[in-house]
Amino acid sequence: MALSDKKTGTMGSPIDDIAYLARSEHRVRTLVALRDRPRTRSDLWEQTGVSSSTMRRTVRAFEERNWIRREGHVYETTQLGAFIASAMEELIGRIETERTLRDVWHWLPGDESGFTLEVCTDAVVTVAEPDAPYGPVNRFSELLAETDEFRFVGSDIAVLEPCKDVLRKRIVDGMETEIIDPPAVAKRILATYPDHCSEPLERPNFTVLLHDELPSYGVGLFDDRIAVSCYDQATGSVRLLIDTDVPAAWEWAESVYSSYQREARPLAEESLLE
Repeated sequence: MALSDKKTGTMGSPIDDIAYLARSEHRVRTLVALRDRPRTRSDLWEQTGVSSSTMRRTVRAFEERNWIRREGHVYETTQLGAFIASAMEELIGRIETERTLRDVWHWLPGDESGFTLEVCTDAVVTVAEPDAPYGPVNRFSELLAETDEFRFVGSDIAVLEPCKDVLRKRIVDGMETEIIDPPAVAKRILATYPDHCSEPLERPNFTVLLHDELPSYGVGLFDDRIAVSCYDQATGSVRLLIDTDVPAAWEWAESVYSSYQREARPLAEESLLE
């Protein structure tokens, strides 16, 4: 919808206002700062680093749009300005998320899983880079070391195997742990590390469940964060780890975990080493 500019008589569109805000980085920062609390013009130019004359033009343009109002020497947003500030802040956040995931999005869980990019909002995104190929695994290990409760579902041995020493220590130290594995993964781990696994398997705080059809990604649930691990099935390497504490992510992760847990069976029901 085009709107008439009362001062110039020209017609403008919402894109014009977006373009105005986007042309200089300080404009959105200024509007967000005024949304958070009233400030003087001196406060604003000191905070943004722009010149006094630039800030003077900015607040004048904001006043003309009825985004801010002035009481003496102090400026604050109107309801309109606060509305725009929050919308632009959200848009910038979404674009930052997209830029982070632009080259790795194809490793993410598919739409059929219920996964959405909202899960990635405010997330820590760790990508396996040529100079740091174990970044995602190292981040996963850090999360393990800081939690008192851990649940994991997935066929992602590429995450669990490199972290086996940290995982074992945390289980022995009392971390409540439940892992849902495919039988082939459980068999490989038990056959490869029998001594390593023997003590944790005797602990009442450690449960291993089996499921024949698990997702091609891993979902880890920690005390206050969830992590999604994505890997290259052809090479077995972990390409991406996303961890976050946003409610939408928790809801999705709990749903995925519960759906597989209901159909899983205890490890004790099968002899995987025969």
